[in-house]
Amino acid sequence: MRTSVTLEGVAALLDGTIENPNTVLGPQEIEHEGRRALAVRAFLPDSKQAWVVDSSHQMSRPMRRIHPAGLYEAICPLPEDRTWPPYQLRVASEGGEMTTLHDPYAFEPYLTDFDRYLFGKGELLRAHDKFGAQLREVSGVKGTNFALWAPNAQSVSVVGDFNQWDGRRHPMKRAASGGVWELFVPALDAGQKYKFRVKSRWGEVIDKSDPFGFAAELPPSTASIVTDLTRHHWNDDAWMEKRKNSNYLHEPMSVYEVHLGSWRRSAHRTHGWLSYRDLAHQLVAYCKEMNYTHLELLPISEHPYTGSWGYQTVGYFAATSRYGTPEDFMYFVDYCHQNDIGVILDWVPAHFPKDAHGLRRFDGTALYEHEDPRKGEHPDWGTMIFNYGRCEVKNFLLANALFWLEKYHIDGLRVDAVASMLYLDYSRKEGEWVPNIHGGRENLEAISFLRDFNIQTHKYHPGVMTIAEESTAWGGVSRPTDVGGLGFSIKWNMGWMNDTLRFMKQDPIHRRHHHDQLTFSLIYAYTENFALPLSHDEVVHGKKSLLDQMPGDLWQKFANLRLLYAYMWTHPGKKLLFMGCEFGQWNEWNHDSELQWDLLQWETHGGVKQLMSDLNKLLIHEPAMHELDFDPAGFEWIDCNSRDESILSYVRKAKDGDDCLVVCCNFTPVPRKNFALGVPFAGWYDEVLNTDSKFYGGSNVGNISGALAEAPGWHGRPAKITINVPPLGVVVFKPRYEQTTPPVE
Repeated sequence: MRTSVTLEGVAALLDGTIENPNTVLGPQEIEHEGRRALAVRAFLPDSKQAWVVDSSHQMSRPMRRIHPAGLYEAICPLPEDRTWPPYQLRVASEGGEMTTLHDPYAFEPYLTDFDRYLFGKGELLRAHDKFGAQLREVSGVKGTNFALWAPNAQSVSVVGDFNQWDGRRHPMKRAASGGVWELFVPALDAGQKYKFRVKSRWGEVIDKSDPFGFAAELPPSTASIVTDLTRHHWNDDAWMEKRKNSNYLHEPMSVYEVHLGSWRRSAHRTHGWLSYRDLAHQLVAYCKEMNYTHLELLPISEHPYTGSWGYQTVGYFAATSRYGTPEDFMYFVDYCHQNDIGVILDWVPAHFPKDAHGLRRFDGTALYEHEDPRKGEHPDWGTMIFNYGRCEVKNFLLANALFWLEKYHIDGLRVDAVASMLYLDYSRKEGEWVPNIHGGRENLEAISFLRDFNIQTHKYHPGVMTIAEESTAWGGVSRPTDVGGLGFSIKWNMGWMNDTLRFMKQDPIHRRHHHDQLTFSLIYAYTENFALPLSHDEVVHGKKSLLDQMPGDLWQKFANLRLLYAYMWTHPGKKLLFMGCEFGQWNEWNHDSELQWDLLQWETHGGVKQLMSDLNKLLIHEPAMHELDFDPAGFEWIDCNSRDESILSYVRKAKDGDDCLVVCCNFTPVPRKNFALGVPFAGWYDEVLNTDSKFYGGSNVGNISGALAEAPGWHGRPAKITINVPPLGVVVFKPRYEQTTPPVE
């Protein structure tokens, strides 16, 4: 019990270095003239006079100014039960305007001791419901509760439009343990801009964006925005229920990878960006036309530099304001779900940028990152690496993953740069990295984090996918954690991507010397749950567009591209293609301009687009194309040794073993007439796809309606079909079991 406010407390308040403003401000029990009393103090700069009034506004007590800067005090009787009665402050400004407000320092903390304990252990998995700016109501008083983790700060204040960005007006209270600062600001509603003014132990003062902020200003402005995430009414119950009870490993999955800012542009909007709502309708219509099952978005979490494409995130909990509000993005996801399209987000827990308002040296120390640059700084990207061994940092990232799944109904998280997380020596020379406790190069803390991430994600959100962009031979990336795996649902097959593109870039006359680059993928195809990606990374930084990477003249470039896509779609594994590749864009992707949609006036580009739509349709409607993507029973070579002809042939099977497709790929521009191909059984085989069809811009070499399979067999099979294999083309056949003669068309 204090008798009066101390000079040291007042000085710390005015200097912005006060750790516990409740020692000076708010209601406090004191001894006054030999009796217990209640002292109510408030810091009200730019005011002329102030009163304490009860909640009914029927009684008031004038406050006396005890410091010329605007510190007031009123001595009030203490009730017999020694509880603080509800009160408000009435303030007269120097201009005579009267304002009545609640005292922020009269409210108890929102976070409990148990909350802080769990956060310190890394187990407050819904920390996004506690930290940051939380709209809440306390004893009938509405406002915003601010909570921040900054254990090494000397002081923290909330600053914003609501207090003229004055760090003296709303200093936060430091909890007794855990390094958590907190303050409830009455009457503060959604839409207000704010930051945390953090003063380090060494006196440095910097304004930081909220690590848990739900929204932010449009860059280059950097303030966080108080946001209500409960306003959107979701209409995707049917999708969410179906997702929970589905098994995506056995279902068709064709992913359209999109950068929202450059898919299409508008001359009527700021920077040319379409809004989330406009994108919802246009992208959904396009995905349905193209028969894609999922959208994958390059990171939409708030990032200061547009040219980072979102991969250098500052606002981990904020959907970027470039395209609208959080509610607008909820509408986007909801509309996709109502139209049976899943939404996957790229998520970046590997590193974060050095921008001053972000996470780097947040409280004046290496809080989220490592102090040692050999562990804390990424040499290639000039970014900071998370300290996964710190429980609070791990909690921050786990909560962030669950946040997107819970608040935005996201269907999957594709984790970027997993390889950089797994290895301590990633992209480092000898002497530039620190071994783990066993002397090895594995990042044990990151491995533990990734396993926890996958465990918690699948536990709380069944049916959600986690996808690893992992480019090394690390074993068990998509295997369960209880058998030593990392626990991801799916792993990108970067080896397939590299080998296949290297092969396709070869002049066809030389491809027979590189045949193994095509067949090698089937040696390890079932060691992981693989997705085959042709992503944005393959069409940037001087690599040229996929179409322009193909060899040969104009006709051969288009034929090679169609060949590549059909081979990819009939190969085991889920599929991903970056925007613009589906119609053969000529230019490298540029994040500052829209795709070359005008190219669709040409039959060649329109033909590629039509092929992609038909490949996706085949993927969806033919169980053999998706049911056993991760089971060796779903694939058989017919002939993988036709090196001199550069021909591959194989069978894709469904769970019903008789339900199959026969695929033959010709990687040379030489048409193969009367080509004998062994098939599983006799009967009629429909030609269900031919990439050389005139409808796709091809030369129309094919088999009209199909071919009849008869004995004697071939390629060790009981029957064979004799077909025309188009140049630089793929033909796909499906048996009609009941027919042994050509059908009448």
